[in-house]
Amino acid sequence: MDFSIGLSSVLLLVFLFLKVPVFISILGAAATYFALHTEINSVILAQRVLAGSQSIPLLAIPFFVCAGVFMNYTGVTKRIVDFCEAVVGNIIGGIGHVTVLVATLMGGLSGSNLADAAMEAKMLVPEMEKRGFSKAFGSVLVATSAIITPLIPPGIAMIIYGSIANVSIGKLFVAGIGPGVILCITLMILVALVSYKRGYRSTIKVDTSASRVWKTFRGAFLPLCLPVIIIGGIRIGAFTPTEAGSVAIVYSLFLGFIYREMTLKDVIRGMKETVLTSSAIMLIIAAASAFAWALTKEKVPQYFTGLFIEHLNNPVIFLLCVNLFLLIIGMFIEGNAAMIILVPLLAPLAKHFGIDEIHFAMVVIFNFALGAISPPMGTLMFVTCSITKCPMGRFIKEAIPFYILLLGCLLLLTFVPSFSTALVNLIY
Repeated sequence: MDFSIGLSSVLLLVFLFLKVPVFISILGAAATYFALHTEINSVILAQRVLAGSQSIPLLAIPFFVCAGVFMNYTGVTKRIVDFCEAVVGNIIGGIGHVTVLVATLMGGLSGSNLADAAMEAKMLVPEMEKRGFSKAFGSVLVATSAIITPLIPPGIAMIIYGSIANVSIGKLFVAGIGPGVILCITLMILVALVSYKRGYRSTIKVDTSASRVWKTFRGAFLPLCLPVIIIGGIRIGAFTPTEAGSVAIVYSLFLGFIYREMTLKDVIRGMKETVLTSSAIMLIIAAASAFAWALTKEKVPQYFTGLFIEHLNNPVIFLLCVNLFLLIIGMFIEGNAAMIILVPLLAPLAKHFGIDEIHFAMVVIFNFALGAISPPMGTLMFVTCSITKCPMGRFIKEAIPFYILLLGCLLLLTFVPSFSTALVNLIY
């Protein structure tokens, strides 16, 4: 490998450790590479940055971000919380189970784990405290539940992975359902065990009668149809994954009209939020595209392929090494940026070892989802603690059982491919 690509990579890590904004860190590393290679026209850097943000599948990102933002203004969240409470509100750890269910159902509507975590931290953590839960446990539960969002369709991470690795985004949407449901069920089991052990029993009696379940279900039914519409529409060929984003926007506006809770002011505010969120994501993608081009030019993917084939010619060992590597990387680098840089290196290796591309995609996405709640750079951890005012030390201490659970789910997902591929094979 060339010295310049090594130096650029070291600079990238240094910038990230110094907490320089992610897109500036990556762009600075890419610019360093081009500066050291005077024989390469510097115009190529600008071309790669622009080309990286002009992929047609990436159009789905602002569409789904916009749909998710609009959903938060339509009163959908309150309806889904009411429905979840009517179903599981009275069992041991009731409001904790509500939190996990809300995260799972809202993940299919918003696509943004940070937005979901912020919303649930404001709404549900104070309610959990009222019902006897500790602030630290409530904060950890909200942050951990929010990592379901990238797994449940339409997760932004799936769109980015599909566009980079040339994998069907529609199939990734379907594949995410299995891991999302597994994480939901295992988190609810953990909540039940902790609640039983600590005596988290609410003194507030919740109405869980059949009539209330039916009433709240009717209120939540239309929002819950969105993932079905998206996956069904893509499967029957009514629209592409990119066009599905615009369908989601129209549907969210339709719900705003039906529920009469979204005003013109909310629409304008929602569009501003969409521009800010989408811009942040696209800047990272554009910068990472230029750095990925440098890695490809220096044949770094081929170098790592040769290294793995020579020393680790075994798919099981390869998957274990990838998991360990991605977990460490996810602690320090924002997931979407890391995915854009690393997927072109790792996807060909997975193909060489005969690992199903859909299965490998879900393993990668799950790893980076875990990075979002892992110190020292876990974005979900910071967002949740900033809202709930939970000390970081207490958060990390309370999160230990959750980390163990998530690692167990990761191993299950890694070595039982059918959790990711069974539904895809059934539908496709």
